[in-house]
Amino acid sequence: MPIAAKLDEFGKPAWIVLMILGFMWWWPMGLAILAFMIGSGRMGCWNHNGRWRRATTPRSSGNRAFDEYRADTLRGLEEEQRDFKEFLDRLRFAKDRAEFDQFMAERRNRPGDDAPQPS
Repeated sequence: MPIAAKLDEFGKPAWIVLMILGFMWWWPMGLAILAFMIGSGRMGCWNHNGRWRRATTPRSSGNRAFDEYRADTLRGLEEEQRDFKEFLDRLRFAKDRAEFDQFMAERRNRPGDDAPQPS
């Protein structure tokens, strides 16, 4: 049984351990194993058909009416998200303004700093 098939039985952790050992033994060996892992697709996070595919460019379902509905819905959701972020920004600004105004009012109303400070 070839070594690649044997390591595939153990999964990705076995390949990672082999790569680390290759780097520890002789760095070009670790680099070669890493290149093999990437080139053969054993590093599954770079699989373009998997979960890392961009969600902003959905594939066509084959039904134009549904695709148009989905695009309109996504556009509406993006607009709601933008509006909500703007609302949160205004809310944070209003809270900051209220806290600042309260600080300034307290500062104006406290007694003068003419008295000696306690040590």
